[in-house]
This record gives sequence, C-alpha cells and structure tokens, in this order.
Amino acid sequence: MKNKTIFQVDAFADQPFKGNPAGVMIITEDVSSQWMQNIATEMNLSETAFVFPKKNHFQIRFFTPTNEVPLCGHATLASSHIIYELGLQTANEIIEFKAKDCDIIVKKEDDWIVMDLPKFPIQKIETHDKFQSLVGFKPVEMYASLHGWILAVAEKESDIVNADPNFSALIEHGLGQLIVTAKSESKQADFVVRCFVPLDGINEDPVTGSAHCALTPLWAEKLGKTALDSLQISKRTGHLKVKLNNDRVEIKGKALTIFEAKLKI
Repeated sequence: MKNKTIFQVDAFADQPFKGNPAGVMIITEDVSSQWMQNIATEMNLSETAFVFPKKNHFQIRFFTPTNEVPLCGHATLASSHIIYELGLQTANEIIEFKAKDCDIIVKKEDDWIVMDLPKFPIQKIETHDKFQSLVGFKPVEMYASLHGWILAVAEKESDIVNADPNFSALIEHGLGQLIVTAKSESKQADFVVRCFVPLDGINEDPVTGSAHCALTPLWAEKLGKTALDSLQISKRTGHLKVKLNNDRVEIKGKALTIFEAKLKI
C-alpha cells in the first residue's frame, strides 16, 4: 500500500472526546475485505471508513469491529472532514461518495459539514411484549426501518436517559439494532435519542448519523416542521442538525481530527 496513514476523527463534535470517534483511511491500492475488517477490529471503534478516490467520486466502505455495514453517517462525516483537511477537495467543492446501497453528497458550510442522505421509510409495528423488561421503559410506539433498525418512541426524555438494556437479550429478541427516542424537554433540541447496536458489536453507539435517516421523517411529522435539532444523549453526547427534503435527509455536524498514525505492517 502506498498510503499507510489512519486517522481518528471525533464526528458530531466541536471539542475533543465528544461525539463519535471514527477511523478513516484513504486507500490508493486494492485491499481485501478481510484486511479492512482486521483494521476495523484493531481500531475497535463503532466504525472505520475506507475511502477509495476515483475519477469523479469517492467509493466508501464501513466496518464495525465485527462486520461491514452498508451506511454510516458519522464515519461519512469523519471521512469528509479528512478529505477537506488533506485538500483532496477544496472547501467550495462537493464530495460525492458511493456507498454500498446509496450515493451521498457532502458540502461544507463554514465549520459545518452537510451530508445529503436517503430518507429511511418507517413502518409502525406492534410493541414488543418484552420491551420494558429488556430496556427499562414501555414505549408508546414502535417502528421498523431499513437495515434492521427498530425504533421505539418513549413518553418522556427521562425514559431515554435511564434506559439500561440487557444487550445480549436484545439480540435474542430481535432488538439488536435499536433506536430509542423522545421529544426533548429542553430548548437545546427538538428530540433526544440513544442507539444500541449489539448485533454489530456496538453496545451503545455514541452518535449515529444513519439513524437520523429514520428519525428525521418521524419527528418532522410529529412536530410539524422539517428542520430539527437532535441531541444524542450517550455518555459522549452529540449534536446534529437535520432537515427533511422530500425523500432525502440533510444532516449537519462538525468534526475534528484527534490523531493520525502510521501502520507498521
């Protein structure tokens, strides 16, 4: 490989050690899927992104510590940040990513990075009969969405704050990719969210951009507005600005590079 540099970026954060850390590698030669998986397992972050510069776009792939996933918002944000920081695209140029099942358009707006992602359809489902014992609260509604996401709406924000899932049991009961959300009780955001993804080796994801492809249309309808602020209330926390544009979702966030390292292999 010509490029052995790996970056770690805190995405959806404007200060170090907040938001969600992602690994980013710019790859200029062919590498195997197993090699990428080994790097992601070694990094042990929610996702590590591998970016392949092409003539008119960038191919991007995402790996958790255990498997490849089709889409990751925070790793796309982190990758965009590195592309702009390295000067592979200038601040007034858009970035076109091709992921496994969708195209992503990215642009800069001052200190913000703006991602244009597909809207995830949601379908109302019956409330899981063991949900309260597994997670710690009784949801008022539940939905299913793309990529295996199950979305549970709580009556109040404190339900989300106090949620304490049994992660192995979530997998056993078909809730291994779970979004829990409620209307915010402060002026800081319109809604709050936490994401539990033990099925992909991530007990709690600190900040989850892709989940907002389903959350944005849900809360846009509930609150009667298309532009919203989200607060992901994990231990690290993350702030996202989201907007529903017909069948697309705009997600805005900030990012900063924490370190870069050289592979010795």
